[in-house]
Amino acid sequence: MFIPKLLWPLLVYDICSTTVEAIEAKINKYTRKWLGVSPGLSDVAMHCRKAKLKLPMKSFLEENKCGKARLLTMLEESDDPVVKTIKEGKYLDLTKELKQDGYEAKVMPVEIGAR
Repeated sequence: MFIPKLLWPLLVYDICSTTVEAIEAKINKYTRKWLGVSPGLSDVAMHCRKAKLKLPMKSFLEENKCGKARLLTMLEESDDPVVKTIKEGKYLDLTKELKQDGYEAKVMPVEIGAR
């Protein structure tokens, strides 16, 4: 789908969440038009997994937050010494942005060497 192509630049460049919300609004607008549903159909109805209308779509804003949380976890939990020395700069402050969005990363413990 086209969303991974849009998510990659959002991870590489520091783009504010209001811009991401505007992109999501445009995506939802054209998706509603393409599906032929009412423009008043809520975003919850479009992205809900328990409703009668189950679309294989995820919220673009939520995918962006998950991607940033994955990037932060990758930087913090890496075994590579070069990656561990990478510091967040003034242009990329993931922890502040994730806390501002109210998103807490849920990290599951990983067993190393277990099969």
